[in-house]
Amino acid sequence: MPKRVVVCTGTVDCLILYCPGCRELHQVGVRGDGPIWMWDGNEELPTLSPSIRVYDAQGTRCHSFVRSGQIEFLGDCRHELAGKTVDLPDYEEWREIW
Repeated sequence: MPKRVVVCTGTVDCLILYCPGCRELHQVGVRGDGPIWMWDGNEELPTLSPSIRVYDAQGTRCHSFVRSGQIEFLGDCRHELAGKTVDLPDYEEWREIW
């Protein structure tokens, strides 16, 4: 099964995933200083907790849960996938933009 997230290590270990709603990468810390998400360790069908909320100057732009390799977009997202659940894209599909 293909990877859907990339693990980066450093002062803060993080996960990088591609958000098909925002059409860009999102990053969350999973170990170290700062905000930390719980991660089940699965790179193929990851689950993260709590939800991921991305802000811009207008407020919440994207708000989602990642569960078992799917991204569940909540109703307060400001993109066309608000309220929908989709599979996280495979790393091979988005690695060139990273």
